Amino acid sequence: MSPRSASVNEELRRRSRERLLQAAVELVGERGFEATTLGDIADRAGSARGLVSYYFPGKRQLVQSAVHRLMHRTLEEALEREPRTTDGPERMARAIDAILGLAHDRPVLMRQHMAGLLQGEGFVQCPEQRRLAELLGETIARYRSGNVPSDYPMLRALLMGAVYAALVPGVPMPIPVLRTELFQRYGLDRALGIPPDNGTPRPAADTDLSRFFATDDRPADDHPAEPSATQPALSNNQLSASHDEASDSPRRAPGR
Repeated sequence: MSPRSASVNEELRRRSRERLLQAAVELVGERGFEATTLGDIADRAGSARGLVSYYFPGKRQLVQSAVHRLMHRTLEEALEREPRTTDGPERMARAIDAILGLAHDRPVLMRQHMAGLLQGEGFVQCPEQRRLAELLGETIARYRSGNVPSDYPMLRALLMGAVYAALVPGVPMPIPVLRTELFQRYGLDRALGIPPDNGTPRPAADTDLSRFFATDDRPADDHPAEPSATQPALSNNQLSASHDEASDSPRRAPGR
């Protein structure tokens, strides 16, 4: 039997990484972060435990990358759903509703994600997080922001704060109240977007997450096209105070 080509090996590695991301989202959503082990994730993905360490330094980094994938794909679906639009306020409303919708539909997963962000390593530098940042940056730019580099971090902070407020144990704030506050902050008509709890079926509420993870022969969606001439490109420093350019190639975890 002839050895596999480099392109075949690369495709197999890509699919393995995708399966690990999907398994992490599913298991943490079902059991919580502490009750989910790397062995559990590897078993669900049908991968060897050592392969997890090949792609990710540890469980928290894997889970953050997985949740950021879910977030950016959910946001993409919301922004590009029919009827498609380039209207800035409508796209801003869709973005707000998409992120609040994740808190509404996947409270265990998103609560664990928010807790992880407060750990020492903070945001994980990965292609998934970078794509999420690009989508939010494009959203604030289409909203006709006068200062995207400063308005983007504020949008990110407001969305993170709303998710935290919706999920804090014991004293959660109602998502409709948080939505109203964010819509007023950005001068949006309440009829825009799709409220998370209005009874309208939304893709984010599906239990099948496979469409977010390219585990078959579909190309991975981690390499977005260059911004159009009408959309100002944001540098990595503008998109996040601490996000350096992330490498898409797998790396071995130190000390493993």
